[in-house]
Amino acid sequence: MDTRIAVPRRVIVAITGASGAIYGIRLLHALRRIGGVESHLLVSSAGWLNIHHELQLTKEDVHPLADVVHSVRDIGASVASGSLTTHGMIVAPCSMKTLASIAHGLSDNLICRAADVTLKERRRLVLMVRETPLNLVHLRNMTAVTEMGGIVFPSVPAFYSKPATLDEMVDYTVARVVDLLSLGPSLAPAWEGLGANE
Repeated sequence: MDTRIAVPRRVIVAITGASGAIYGIRLLHALRRIGGVESHLLVSSAGWLNIHHELQLTKEDVHPLADVVHSVRDIGASVASGSLTTHGMIVAPCSMKTLASIAHGLSDNLICRAADVTLKERRRLVLMVRETPLNLVHLRNMTAVTEMGGIVFPSVPAFYSKPATLDEMVDYTVARVVDLLSLGPSLAPAWEGLGANE
């Protein structure tokens, strides 16, 4: 008889002040649809501003989308420790300020501390960076995070999937990001080659 205790699949989702709050919100919806995934949500103060500005959503609208919501000021939260097992962390969207803090190990709020923990525990960290054009500091910070084992995933739309709406474009990008955590069967349809689409 197997007496091992099943560890829940946990994913940390952070939403920062870069444009593209819809990615973080759709990510929470996607994790809920997968089922059996415990989501931990962290939102910066600028993240809340963008959620309200871009999506007209309030904290009361967003909190129920996650299983656990942490204040970014609560540096003593469970996600601040590597002893809490997670499948990984996704920052969607990731501002250049957050990228810089992660790249330099500042851990000056819970988002950056949780990202630091994810890296030190050799878990998957995905940063959906959002800025254009990029300056040399941005590029060097992306290089630093990549060298640490993180994944830089710019929120660039994929036109080869031939999205008919903005929603389809966002959902395809979110599916690709979720697939990086290997939580189950792929959410994004596999590319079958040009011949299969003609």
